[in-house]
Amino acid sequence: MSAEIPRRAVRKSVTLPTQCRTTNGLRDVGEISDISTQGCCIRTDRVMFRVGSHVVIRPKGMEALGGTVRWIAGDCAGLEFDRPIYAPMLDHLAKLHEKGEQVPVSRD
Repeated sequence: MSAEIPRRAVRKSVTLPTQCRTTNGLRDVGEISDISTQGCCIRTDRVMFRVGSHVVIRPKGMEALGGTVRWIAGDCAGLEFDRPIYAPMLDHLAKLHEKGEQVPVSRD
């Protein structure tokens, strides 16, 4: 029987468009499906992440956030932020982008 490792922060389920860039210059748009003060789950169509690589994302309505890829599953990756997000900002984002309200992802 395996024991789950508890998360450091509560995740908020969202649908949040984001732009992302890898350290080798690859760029794509994607979608954050859940987010916490410590990290997020991001899905992209074209950029292939590697565990341990550094990524910069720019969620809609926010400044850029840097982080390290901690896991990959299919077209999703778990990103641990370099610096935690301020909790009230996270709550505000979660209210604006609650899962269920599909926000179109544009390639601007």
